[in-house]
Amino acid sequence: MRMKRRIKSALKYIPLCLAGLFFLVPFIWLISTSLKSSDQIFSYPPKWIPKPAKFSNYREAFEAIPYLKYILNTMKTTSLAVLGNVLSAPMIGYAFGKLKWPGRDKVFMLVVATMMLPFTVTMIPLYSLFSKLGWINTYIPLVLPDFLGTAYFIFLMRQFYRNLPDEFMEAARIDGASELWVYARIALPLEKPAIVTVALFSFVWSWTDFMGPLIYLTKSTKWTISLGLSQFTNTYGVDWALLMAASAIAILPMIILFFFLQNYFVEGSMSSGVKG
Repeated sequence: MRMKRRIKSALKYIPLCLAGLFFLVPFIWLISTSLKSSDQIFSYPPKWIPKPAKFSNYREAFEAIPYLKYILNTMKTTSLAVLGNVLSAPMIGYAFGKLKWPGRDKVFMLVVATMMLPFTVTMIPLYSLFSKLGWINTYIPLVLPDFLGTAYFIFLMRQFYRNLPDEFMEAARIDGASELWVYARIALPLEKPAIVTVALFSFVWSWTDFMGPLIYLTKSTKWTISLGLSQFTNTYGVDWALLMAASAIAILPMIILFFFLQNYFVEGSMSSGVKG
């Protein structure tokens, strides 16, 4: 009987393992291509294991473009974006989830409705606004919206607070605690998994953002890594080996961050009602 249960349990994980392998294939191919020569990349049939492995592609990728400069620029914008979302989303989400004020639900529906607007709709008005403010070729247009609140993260934090019992906060209010004290001392410590989820999503979105830097950053000295990788494409074609090597290094911070924070991420996603 116990053996049958183990077999059933093992059978449940087989589809998950196959799905995980399916999503790993592009990453494995990226690493494989980054170690190939041009002849190996276009050989048929394709080879998964390059022989010999050309590790010099990574050195050449660093030398081909100012890679470290682009990484530092990306770290600046990403750090500010994460900070902005971590500061704004929990506070706004708390206002929608735990405070009662006139028109709260209508305003929340309006905020959620903005998630349905594609970026192309607001792209020209935002560019016109930031241009008149003199913010083109600065990082302000890339990070200021995060400090004002991102609709998806506000929704996520609001869902978390709705699942949080009111007893803790009501007890503090009865003892004479201010609303700010309740938020800072009770709500914030309890929302750590949700904040980590917001930080991870914000990090990935900002780190991989291409359209924002393309629109607002015209000087190459201010480019982020997403724009920097486009330099491997020219009128003569694409240097696939160097592009894959540079891309492999670019995604490394996201992998490391998720590896160390995955437990918080899963807990925060479940408590906030977010499903993959």
